[in-house]
Amino acid sequence: MPKLWNETIEEHRRAVRDAVLEVTAGLVAEHGLRGVTMSRIAEGTGIGRATLYKYFPDVESIMTAWHERQISGHLRELAALRDRPGTPGQRLTAVLDAYARIQQRRHGHDAEIGALLHRGEHVAHAEQHLRGFIRDLLAEGVASGEVRDDVAPDELAGFCLHALGAASGADSEDAVRRLVQVTVDGLRPGH
Repeated sequence: MPKLWNETIEEHRRAVRDAVLEVTAGLVAEHGLRGVTMSRIAEGTGIGRATLYKYFPDVESIMTAWHERQISGHLRELAALRDRPGTPGQRLTAVLDAYARIQQRRHGHDAEIGALLHRGEHVAHAEQHLRGFIRDLLAEGVASGEVRDDVAPDELAGFCLHALGAASGADSEDAVRRLVQVTVDGLRPGH
């Protein structure tokens, strides 16, 4: 097959897959995980059920793929903040602030969806990746004198992730901002 044809087919498959992910996420948010069927997803996406089954075997696998895409997007967002110009302390604060806001948005997951989405290997891999790049930012901050040096950067990374996980229960932007500030203050030398 000509290269252009292959690219067009791949682009179409990606578009269908993306549409399936978005429709499913919307339906699950509206009706709950048990209230969504493959028929409903196919109808909402505008494709046949047989076509849908070529992409995914069930609703849970669609939600897992949707979640993997969300996590990848969050990691790209955080990596962009990490890689922007500025001091290590400024970049670390930007990453921690964005991470806390991501955690706050997670607050809406119901327990069943949360149990499904957060049990996958992709979550463990993403957490390990995130912890690593926060650890590296902390190490840069130690080298520049902006971050305390009496606690190992890996331990501080764990502290940051656990502390900012509390943002999932924050009821306002101000509460998230205060949580980030307390966390950042705890990273400074002399604290």
